[in-house]
Amino acid sequence: MTTPPGDALPIASNEDVVQVRQSVRAVAAAVGMSLVDQTKIVTAASELARNTFVHGGGGSAQVERVVNARGRPGVRLVFTDKGPGIPDVAQALTEGWTSGGGLGLGLPGTRRLVDEFELETAVGEGTTVTVAKWAR
Repeated sequence: MTTPPGDALPIASNEDVVQVRQSVRAVAAAVGMSLVDQTKIVTAASELARNTFVHGGGGSAQVERVVNARGRPGVRLVFTDKGPGIPDVAQALTEGWTSGGGLGLGLPGTRRLVDEFELETAVGEGTTVTVAKWAR
């Protein structure tokens, strides 16, 4: 079950990255996440929003309040851009590899912070990353 998604948050500036972080923190707190889990999902959101802005040339983020099959509440985030895509997904998901400029977590670090991680990309068409974190 999900709540109806709100309007997509634009990601076209550093200020937009901050707005995404604030929105994610508010939703994470509203679903009852611990402070530690709030910090994890906000950190993941920050890295993904920054990637969307810097590497994808801008895009958008959806922040959704969700409930899984076991009735556990959580937060789902969908980051979308129409940038160049990721030519080597295996490399991008390799621990320690970074293209530079972000928090230094890269996609592997972001994947460790969340409970669900999905990446769809096509060279020349863009990238969509969907993550979810469940309240404990």
